[in-house]
Amino acid sequence: MGKQPNLYAFDDISTLATKLRAYIIQCQNSGIERHGLFKLAVSGGSLPATLAKALLGPGEGGSEDTVDFAKWEIFFADERVVPLDHVDSNYKLLKDELLDKIPTGAGRPKVHPIDLQYLDDVQEMADQYQDALMQSFAAKDSVKLPMFDLLLLGCGPDGHTCSLFPNHELLRESDAWVAPIEDSPKPPAKRITLSLPVVTHGVKIAFIATGAGKKDILKQIFDTEEGRSLPCGLVNAGGAEKVSWFTDTGAVEAVAFPRRGSL
Repeated sequence: MGKQPNLYAFDDISTLATKLRAYIIQCQNSGIERHGLFKLAVSGGSLPATLAKALLGPGEGGSEDTVDFAKWEIFFADERVVPLDHVDSNYKLLKDELLDKIPTGAGRPKVHPIDLQYLDDVQEMADQYQDALMQSFAAKDSVKLPMFDLLLLGCGPDGHTCSLFPNHELLRESDAWVAPIEDSPKPPAKRITLSLPVVTHGVKIAFIATGAGKKDILKQIFDTEEGRSLPCGLVNAGGAEKVSWFTDTGAVEAVAFPRRGSL
C-alpha cells in the first residue's frame, strides 16, 4: 500500500481551529522560505468562517505563531461565475468572513478575484484566470503545473471538492490549469475550477470537514472502494501523504480509517 493521507479528528471546532492555525503558519513559513511568498488556493462553503476562527485570534507571538498576511497570495480553488458582491460568490464569502476582519497593521494579502468582464463567457473566464496563475507561477511552457504552497478545500455531501463533481468529465481534464463548468449539479451552474492535477500537485493539501452531516460521505471516501473514485478520494490518492484532513469527532464517527494522533 502506498502512502496515505493524514486524518485528524478534534473534539470541537475551537481545538480544530488552533491546530489548523499552526498547520497553516507552518505552510506559510515554508513557502516564504522557498520563494518569499505564501501562495494558496481557497474554497468556499463553511471554510472561510473556520479560517477566520483559526487566523484572526491572538497568537502567541514569534515566527512560529505569526500570520504574515502581507506575504500571502490568494487564489480561488473554484469560483462561481457571478458578480463579486453576489451571495454565491466565494470571493464575497472570503471577504466578509476573513479579509474585511484582518486587523489594521496585520498586512493585506494579494487576492485574485475573477475578471467580471467575462461573466457571459465561462471558457474565457477560465482562460483569464489561468493566465493570472501563469503570471504568478511562471509561463505554462516552463512549468507543467503550478505548485501551490497550500490548498484549503472543503468536501461536499456528494464527495465533490472545488467544482469537481462525481463522475463529471472535468475529472479527466489533464491539460488545463483552470477549467470551466457550465452544468454544475449544484447551483449556480456556471463556475470555474482548478483541475485535479493542479490540486494534487500542491506542496500541501488540507480538507476541512466538520459536523455529523459529513459522517456518511467521509466513511465512503475513507473506507470504501467506490469512495476512492469520488473527487475527494481522487485527491487523497493523488496527494497521498501531502493531504491532511481536519475534522471533528462528529464527522468521523463512523470512519474506520486510522486517525493521526497529532500534527
